Amino acid sequence: MTQRRTRLLTAASAVVLLAGAVTACSDSGSGGGSSTPDSAATTAATAAASAPMAEEAAVHASPSPAPKLTSAKGPLGTILFDQKGRTLYLFLKDKTSKSTCTGACATAWPPFIVTKKPAAGHGVKSKLISTSTRSDGKKQVTYNGHPLYRFDGDQKAGNTNGQGVTAFGAKWWVVGTNGKKITKQATNPTGGY
Repeated sequence: MTQRRTRLLTAASAVVLLAGAVTACSDSGSGGGSSTPDSAATTAATAAASAPMAEEAAVHASPSPAPKLTSAKGPLGTILFDQKGRTLYLFLKDKTSKSTCTGACATAWPPFIVTKKPAAGHGVKSKLISTSTRSDGKKQVTYNGHPLYRFDGDQKAGNTNGQGVTAFGAKWWVVGTNGKKITKQATNPTGGY
């Protein structure tokens, strides 16, 4: 690992020095003696210099936390969230565990995608957690048979701006820990959780 790192740093240093030499030798033709850096050389040098750092970060990066369903009590009742505190919704158009939300729908209502089954946090029933395969082959978390989504309009953790919205042919509701939709409307959708 150390030899590889040394070789990468040496190569990056050589590219940076070469780019510096090209920059120093270039002349804008203005006769004023000022030099203008060659953008291709500068871009190449920047990319080469950052490549070892990016590779090193990737080698030492810790894996992201496992996906998790959690719950919290607030103005709508006790509802589901992902591991980052983002509110999870169900789509009434989904009649089975197979999602019907694709394209523009999935942009506005991003599906809760995972690579493995999420853990059950406080108040969440693990027996209700599963996944289904979307049309693009990705795994979407389901709870009590409902595919779960986030809402692009929720700007921060705990927002419930998607509650009761009708979009893409049906209503969207937050999900209770019992796996059922909660239809209560919040008086302040941007806070409380």
